[in-house]
Amino acid sequence: MRQYTYGPFNSRRLGLSLGVDILPKYKLCTFNCVYCEIGPTYQVVSPRDRIKAPPSSNYRKELKEILKFVPHLNSITFGYNGEPTLNDNLLDFFKITLDVRNELKWDKKPPLITLFTNSTTLYLEEIRNRVRHFDLVLAKLDAATNEDLRRTNRPHEDCPNIEIIVDSLIKLRKEMPEKKLAIQCLISKSYREDYISNNNKENIEQLAYVIKKINPNIVQLYSIARIPSEYYVFAIDEQRKKEIVKVFREIINNDLIEINYY
Repeated sequence: MRQYTYGPFNSRRLGLSLGVDILPKYKLCTFNCVYCEIGPTYQVVSPRDRIKAPPSSNYRKELKEILKFVPHLNSITFGYNGEPTLNDNLLDFFKITLDVRNELKWDKKPPLITLFTNSTTLYLEEIRNRVRHFDLVLAKLDAATNEDLRRTNRPHEDCPNIEIIVDSLIKLRKEMPEKKLAIQCLISKSYREDYISNNNKENIEQLAYVIKKINPNIVQLYSIARIPSEYYVFAIDEQRKKEIVKVFREIINNDLIEINYY
């Protein structure tokens, strides 16, 4: 029985990916997103909350036992069960992962060590100092207005506002010049007339403007692919994704930023 890893599986954004979950076996997150595909957050926590869950002696062994069978792996990906930066021992897991990756032989390039984050803890320098070690950071930014942030992500009351989140992403980008930062935007629609989804014109345009400020390496636009936490949201279609990408390209106007949709 595996304690930390799941997969490998084919990810639409990362290729063949091995998941690493360093959180408890219940969801631990600062958000309760309406679209979340692993279910609701029953206890939304502050971005200053921490758990101390160091890697057990089994982590290195578990990782090696799996990785030796997938020399063509693209990514070792930290995420899944909430916000991984809430674990104070994130860097301990990273260092073991790096050691194991360097010990093994790979068909082509070694897999990236990747981190998913919802961006709410990045305003803390100590968190950015941990996060910047990863080869690729996938940072969530679904909203560019505080109204859309509250409606879409339903953050804990201690979470920073959108201006602080954007500022922290700008800082992170500058602090990891040799690594890659991807901004992930999940856009959805709604069946409810009284719920304004983040697919609205103002939010999409403001997202483009703040992404331009952040200047990431990559922008990943995607939508709901599995059953969401709330019944009243659903995926945007391919045509709408193309329309949003067009808005992004016109406003961002930077050929060095890769913009993809999934």
